[in-house]
Amino acid sequence: MFKIVKMFTDGSCLGNPGAGGYSTILRYKFHEKILTSGFYLTTNNRMELMAVISGLEFLNQSCIVEVTTDSLYVKKGIIDWMPIWKRQEWKNNKKKLIKNIDLWLRINNALKNHTVNWIWVKAHIGHKENERCDMIARQSARHPSIKDIYYENSKL
Repeated sequence: MFKIVKMFTDGSCLGNPGAGGYSTILRYKFHEKILTSGFYLTTNNRMELMAVISGLEFLNQSCIVEVTTDSLYVKKGIIDWMPIWKRQEWKNNKKKLIKNIDLWLRINNALKNHTVNWIWVKAHIGHKENERCDMIARQSARHPSIKDIYYENSKL
């Protein structure tokens, strides 16, 4: 029997690019776990992806996961674009590797272990967990501790 886990995510960037943070709230029955980190230089889209990746990678067994995100980039990327990217060997229509490929490959790998249902919510409309994730992600962005090496190297 699979565990049913609720996951709420958000990414934040103070400037885009700039210092960024993500937050993930995992909820199983009455247990809750918060995952968060801050990065010195990154983008908002990368933080939105990291929020989902951190949650999926944290789970140590296959689960049914209900992911709530305010990021259409993440939701559309996974549902609509990833199947095309895979057929095109992770390249866009211009035959260049897709942006944020390092994170898309991680999310692709993490998704193999779980059955995921995607729920999109509009940001900043009072959704309790989304607002909480936003606050935690912003706080992490204000106190970065990690270098986003892949992003920084891609800008050289």
